[in-house]
Amino acid sequence: MTEPAPIDPTATASWSTLAGIADGFTPDLRAWFAEDPDRASRYTFQAADLTVDLSKNLLTEEILAPLLQLAEEVGVADRYRRMLAGDHINVTEDRAVLHTALRRPKGGADLEPAAGYTVDGQDIDADVHAVLDKVYAFADKVRSGEWTGVTGKRMATVVNIGIGGSDLGPVMIYEALKPSLQAGLEVRFVSNIDPSDIYEKTAGLDPETTLFIVASKTFGTLETLTNARLARQWLWENLVRSGGIADTDDARTGAVAKHFVAVSTALEKVAAFGIDPENAFGFWDWVGGRYSVDSAIGTSIAIAIGPDGFRELLAGFHALDEHMRTTPLASNVPVLMGMLNVWYTDFLDAQTHAVLPYAQYLNRFPAYLQQLTMESNGKSVRWDGSPVTTDTGEVFWGEPGTNGQHAFYQLIHQGTRLIPADFIAVANPARPLKDETGDGASVAPGSDVHSLFLANFFAQTKALAFGKTADEVRAEGTKESVVPARVFSGNRPTTSILAPALTPSVVGQLVALYEHIVFVEGTVWGIDSFDQWGVELGKQLAQQITPAVDGDADALAAQDSSTQALIAKYLELRD
Repeated sequence: MTEPAPIDPTATASWSTLAGIADGFTPDLRAWFAEDPDRASRYTFQAADLTVDLSKNLLTEEILAPLLQLAEEVGVADRYRRMLAGDHINVTEDRAVLHTALRRPKGGADLEPAAGYTVDGQDIDADVHAVLDKVYAFADKVRSGEWTGVTGKRMATVVNIGIGGSDLGPVMIYEALKPSLQAGLEVRFVSNIDPSDIYEKTAGLDPETTLFIVASKTFGTLETLTNARLARQWLWENLVRSGGIADTDDARTGAVAKHFVAVSTALEKVAAFGIDPENAFGFWDWVGGRYSVDSAIGTSIAIAIGPDGFRELLAGFHALDEHMRTTPLASNVPVLMGMLNVWYTDFLDAQTHAVLPYAQYLNRFPAYLQQLTMESNGKSVRWDGSPVTTDTGEVFWGEPGTNGQHAFYQLIHQGTRLIPADFIAVANPARPLKDETGDGASVAPGSDVHSLFLANFFAQTKALAFGKTADEVRAEGTKESVVPARVFSGNRPTTSILAPALTPSVVGQLVALYEHIVFVEGTVWGIDSFDQWGVELGKQLAQQITPAVDGDADALAAQDSSTQALIAKYLELRD
């Protein structure tokens, strides 16, 4: 089915209404809360295990109504149904967008589309679960010690080699679920083509107990294949040096077959590298890289947390998919959060968005969201090729609390820019500890450290919302000359997301929540959130420039003057 032309959001009645509200808009969260004792409960929603409090956003019923109307006018719900059905909503690549199919449970008469649905001649459910079963069987072999290296030793370290979605998703989830990892089994991640990365990630490893996963759909990604060759070279050199294998081509081939597997569908290239195609796990064109962690790209995670943990992760994804599919717009959390982002970006001139997890194990979540959000919605043309009519995308960034409090919160609290922020926390920590002695003042003996931590979570959103007036500062006895510096304007919007614990299911829910927020924004802006042509030009030019960097005079002469000068200086400095 041909994707219909995008609706210009600026031509809708709701857009005009919102523009009128934004003109001269003066938020007053203090007054809004004082006048409406039910505000917190009215703007707090449940999405699976996630409690999402939107009450500290710059939101009133007068604003919410046209935001929801805008979502209806641009067809958010209808486009989501088309996505689930397999319509080719990735227009520029003429592909379906079916990452939600990766986490559909087997069977299930209540699924929509019905179980066993076919897209472009492919039985989606059957193919997805065939690959998952193969991944699970392999993960069990590695975890149990049945899979051994060339010298018969069980694997102690898995090194995932990928980049972009083949790295950011797995490393984020690995970090998030560290308390669930199998003892004696470590996973490391290599992505950067900087040789320091592969050097550091293989440092101290035993080649006899190291397994490499090369994750590249086409098995042609420059960075991934370069690192894979370096890893293979490291394996050969160290196995020969230790006497693990003989210094022969056959021995090297046998070592690769036992110490390398692939996540790829390019089986001929996989075999040419030396990997047994039986040990290749595939995925499909309708899975974008940044949406692929719940596919075979997550093989390293399935090994780390086990098949049961991975199934729980997928169930969390699916729970948010179902929330998005079945929940009316007025209480649909991804829709509400996505429309709030549109409100801030297009009407209140917000340019960035902070994600601030008060959970150390989510330390890589903001980096993961940078690719998900900015590679998806960093576009200036609509899916029909016409220019966008609005600002699109936000710069996503963040750090775990409370580290960020001592770094950049100053700007969020008292700077001149509007920075919406999502605060994420869990009620039950994976590593509960008590401060048995305390400090005799602010921390009492026996204090629960997680409660102290979460007090900061609650305090920051309160401070950002309500601020501190000049009179309140004076009432503390502050010297008049310092009063202006200690005033907090408040009305800084935040969303609070609270979950019971950082389980595999909750991690899946968080990822799917932001996937769907991206979808909502992209639909409003009329852009294809599932291609990424913006990453191509630099890669193409790098291949053209490589000969110049290697000393080819003709290639150097073909460059612009700045590039020529930089390369010449590099060659001068290089030993």
